[in-house]
Amino acid sequence: MANRDRVRMQSLERQNLRRASLSRRTLLRGTGAALALPWLEAMMPRRARGADPENLPDDQAPVRMAALFVPNGVRQDQWTPEGEGKDFKLSPALQPLADLKDQLLVLTNLWNQGSIGGDGHYVKTSGFLTCTTINKSLGIDLNCNGQSMDQVAASYAEKRTPLPSLELGIDPVTTGVDTNVGYTRVYGSHIAWSGPTSPLARELNPHLVYERLLRSAKPAGQSTRRDALLLDQVIDDAKQLSNRLGVADRRRMDEYLQSVRSIEKRLERQGQGGALAWTPRADLAAAEAPPEDKPDSFPAHVRLMMDMIALAFQTDTTRVCTFMFGNAVSGRNFSFLDGVSGGHHDTSHHQNSAEKLEQYQIITHWHVQQYAYLLNKLQSMQEGEGTVLDNSMILYGSGLRDGNSHNPHNLPILVGGSGGGKIATGQHLSFSPDTPLANLYVAMLNAFGSPTKQFADSTGTLPGVLHA
Repeated sequence: MANRDRVRMQSLERQNLRRASLSRRTLLRGTGAALALPWLEAMMPRRARGADPENLPDDQAPVRMAALFVPNGVRQDQWTPEGEGKDFKLSPALQPLADLKDQLLVLTNLWNQGSIGGDGHYVKTSGFLTCTTINKSLGIDLNCNGQSMDQVAASYAEKRTPLPSLELGIDPVTTGVDTNVGYTRVYGSHIAWSGPTSPLARELNPHLVYERLLRSAKPAGQSTRRDALLLDQVIDDAKQLSNRLGVADRRRMDEYLQSVRSIEKRLERQGQGGALAWTPRADLAAAEAPPEDKPDSFPAHVRLMMDMIALAFQTDTTRVCTFMFGNAVSGRNFSFLDGVSGGHHDTSHHQNSAEKLEQYQIITHWHVQQYAYLLNKLQSMQEGEGTVLDNSMILYGSGLRDGNSHNPHNLPILVGGSGGGKIATGQHLSFSPDTPLANLYVAMLNAFGSPTKQFADSTGTLPGVLHA
């Protein structure tokens, strides 16, 4: 039997076994209490447990959610699969996901109406998970006019894990104003918003992510208080320095502090004891620590961040994560890939040049490979009778489809993992043109366990995504 067929058979067997051992009522109740009970006791089939099916403990595997954001769109003519439903053929851009087809949901004709105007990139980046229209701003009055979908999930799960959510990235926050469009570049550095005016700071160093996960497994104490004191000092120094700066530099400092303030609230919560009765589901200390310095190589940096997402989910240190492959309008050079000679943003403005389109496809393919790496890693992590991927929903997408036209219609959107058996994977679903992306977010939030009827401009739950 070929490896691909074996993986598919194992996936189907796990799904069938899960449905047999957990009632629909239990699945819809989400991850409840009694998290300290042994895992295998919770996941054993009913016939072995000998319990009344209607009185099963609410401690099935936790559902995780991640959102991976790719700037600058994709090579659109190489993206959409052939066929619909379960009878579909992966497109050239999606070939790295061939072994994961049964764990994949490909969604066509979704869009974010809130991003239709404004500019080429910034509205489509900061509004990717909020499905709102950001205020046009030079930096002082940032406002996305909503809360990002990941933070709705984090609010639901915040007392169940030490970290409510984890925000990761590669590029540092870009400040200043993009004079071409009149927006602060800070908007291009954030997809996670805890509130309309609160973009969440991202961690860029994989080693510091590891340290943060490791410390979360220990009782809050002196280290948390020390971190809070250091943060206070940073803010005080920044405020003092701001008094001596010119108007433009003071604006940049205000932009910086917008992100830093979100850390204050997290440290305060951690100092108050964090999650109740939490124990890691895997040994954090057994994982290999990343190098202390940020990697010089972009591919190595990305892979280490994928590893940290997988570790965070495997250990249940958090159930919500966002990751940005790059900021909007990033000038990162992709010449580390054979056949590519420039940056992603420049290449995406292909003007239908055959040479640039070929390079655009190579970059698109590489990003999908990194997504496949994360899904495979999660699938390799056994969890009871399934895997961590079985109990996750990993969103992948961009705020625009084609970088040349800045087209916000028919966004490139994927979901990997079945969310604890709630997501009907192994499908390509094509909808009416301009179906709200927010409808997908409603479905994902409900699969996560957070009852949601309305999110941003949603008109309902995206049909076909959830098991009936």
